[in-house]
Amino acid sequence: MNTPFKLNMLLIITVFLVAVAVTACGAAQPTVQIAPTQQTDDFVMALALSTLDNPFFVSMQKGAEEAANRTHTRLLVVDAKDDAGRQAKQIQQLIEQSVDALLVNPVDGEAIVESIKAANSANIPVITLDRSANGGKIVTHIASDNVAGGEMAADYLAEILGKRGKVVELEGSAGTSAAADRGAGFNQAMLKYPNIEIVARQSANFNRSDGRTVFAQILKENPEIDGVFAHNDDMVLGAIDAAKQERRMDDIKFVGFDAIDLAVSALEKGDLEATIAQQPAEMGRLGVEMAAKYLHGESLPDYIPVDLALLTQ
Repeated sequence: MNTPFKLNMLLIITVFLVAVAVTACGAAQPTVQIAPTQQTDDFVMALALSTLDNPFFVSMQKGAEEAANRTHTRLLVVDAKDDAGRQAKQIQQLIEQSVDALLVNPVDGEAIVESIKAANSANIPVITLDRSANGGKIVTHIASDNVAGGEMAADYLAEILGKRGKVVELEGSAGTSAAADRGAGFNQAMLKYPNIEIVARQSANFNRSDGRTVFAQILKENPEIDGVFAHNDDMVLGAIDAAKQERRMDDIKFVGFDAIDLAVSALEKGDLEATIAQQPAEMGRLGVEMAAKYLHGESLPDYIPVDLALLTQ
């Protein structure tokens, strides 16, 4: 035989022997690649926020998302853009999706009641964050002690004014528990200082633009203002903008609430005297973690406080 013929015969014999071996041992099974098991979500929760235009609530969202990642929770986030009607529609859609738990930061404490009752009827547990609701069944409320925060602001402002002078209070959105409680604490504490007069109280809706506009008008109407307390930092930053525009910064001491990043920067620059530090990310984290505990059968207290701190220059 020539060499090519020998090679061909060897190839045929090899194939034959392999076929015999396979037949003797049974049909060969193909190799199957098994995909790793995907980790399923333990729960689906919803976070209904009043507005993501405010850095405070952006931090709350981030805290909730971080906790959701750790607890195998799928988190649905909706932004009401400070519209109570919009928030009601969003929550109804979430109820129809049968979420396991609802975390709510209400636009309005009274307007949210019907939405909470609807969630109650669907057996969806509800937790409120930062702002409370005026009705419906709530598993727990997670927030800072806003009354105590208002008192802290009043006492510090009185101290830096030498316990005398004329003061403006920029109020938050009407119908929110945060505005009501911070205002109550501030005004109760101010009763201790008879030589301090509150010359103006007006809502600026927790909004920087409104804070600028409202305070600009107050400046025109009041040639003497010694101090300002705003129910949140966005409003106090707007008031500072207006004071700079009118060249009145040197005359006025400003105190805010929330300790957002821009307010901390204003403290460092000397524009802001103090702000009450909340922990919105902590509220978001606790909201998700407490909801998970409740869904696992644990009982929760009616109120879970989050610590406050006074930040000064």
